[in-house]
Amino acid sequence: MSVTNTTWHTITVRIPFESEKHATIAKQVLEVDRELQPQAVKKTLAVEGNDLVASITTLTVRLARLTVNAFLENVDLVVRTIGEFGGDAERRQTA
Repeated sequence: MSVTNTTWHTITVRIPFESEKHATIAKQVLEVDRELQPQAVKKTLAVEGNDLVASITTLTVRLARLTVNAFLENVDLVVRTIGEFGGDAERRQTA
């Protein structure tokens, strides 16, 4: 199937973290995975203060929804991992 529609759809998501360090860790973890359809999905990640900013551009709205859903599931896993092993865990170990 050939894609003739060249209209790109962009979604920007800002995810606040407790610190810039945690946002940077999340960015480093999430940017390792390459897109399965690089010709149809472009994703950029940046850290702005304590926020992780993801800009996702896709060829179709459906692909945008699927990509954002998968991205947010991965963010959820990173957030829970940081909560378990991040700053609170560091403080518990030193106490």
